[in-house]
Amino acid sequence: MISVTKNMGDLRTEDVCGCAATVESQYAPLRNNVFVSFLYQPAGITRLWCCILLAYNVHQGNLRGTLVRFLKAREWSVPKAHKMLMDCLNWRVQNEIDSVLAKPILPSDLYRAIRDTLLVGLTGYSKQGQPIYAFGVGLSTFDKASVNYYVQSHIQMNEYRDRVVLPAASKKFGRQINTCLKVMDMTGLKLSALSQIKMLTMITTVDDLNYPEKTETYYIVNAPYVFSACWKVVKPLLQERTKKKIQVLYASGRDELLKVMDSESLPHFCKREGSGSSRDSLDGVDCYSYDHPFHQQLYNYMKQQSLNQYSAGPRKQGSVHVDVPSPGLEEVKIAETIKAELQNLRGSNGLTHSFNSIQIEGP
Repeated sequence: MISVTKNMGDLRTEDVCGCAATVESQYAPLRNNVFVSFLYQPAGITRLWCCILLAYNVHQGNLRGTLVRFLKAREWSVPKAHKMLMDCLNWRVQNEIDSVLAKPILPSDLYRAIRDTLLVGLTGYSKQGQPIYAFGVGLSTFDKASVNYYVQSHIQMNEYRDRVVLPAASKKFGRQINTCLKVMDMTGLKLSALSQIKMLTMITTVDDLNYPEKTETYYIVNAPYVFSACWKVVKPLLQERTKKKIQVLYASGRDELLKVMDSESLPHFCKREGSGSSRDSLDGVDCYSYDHPFHQQLYNYMKQQSLNQYSAGPRKQGSVHVDVPSPGLEEVKIAETIKAELQNLRGSNGLTHSFNSIQIEGP
């Protein structure tokens, strides 16, 4: 694997030329295609190098997949996709993202606390082989660590997905798998969680700008009754591509989800209608828990990477500071619209019921 952060200066000419020759031979007959024209614009060789470096670390070496993701995210505009890709590469270099999996959050008790307050886990695979991630949006409190730790943990989850989970899924199912599914549980989301919008906006901004088009579908489940009010004002602000990704399901969505995944892969909060809690697990250890096999594998992987990279001794405790890009105009408008609508709901009749604040974009 090529490390953008560590090895750009050490990259051998023959290695790069080999990559370039492979790309040229594979795509030369297809230059009329928009994703290939990306490489043949002025300064196209710069685009080529950036794509090669990004593809190695964030898309299983799949150059075409990397190009298509960035082009889709910018509505197939080559100049806009190029700028997005360059910004992403610069962000990775400046924040040493290639080595983030060698920086586990220490001590383990702190990592456990983060897992208890940023609820996310892998529950299995869809019938098409895509990894299924569960998110406890309503019960994530983000109140046991600094913002830097939560951003670090989220990025590590993204990197582990791209470098380990998706390649493993591709091997298991015998085909290239580049996207995942997300089931977003809104149980417990209250008006008092208005302050969490800033944290959610930071996370979604990181995803939108640096991990585009990694999620095929978002399934919204257990949505409170005021969801319709928020969704009504947010939906018109979304791009059509994003709208098509979001499916709001009735109650826990169990019947609909079973069309795309087996019962073994259902998130625990979808297995029983009216269970009423994202932390109600049928087997005693829900997918969010630090003790769940997925999180144990992830944490052990990071500790091993740390030992490999920092052989002189254990890393010092402390969070990794990652610069969060400024959200785009669309993201800012959406966040402001949600805040305004929730404030209107709270001010109009003193509602204390739950509300919905969906995570509209991301990996």
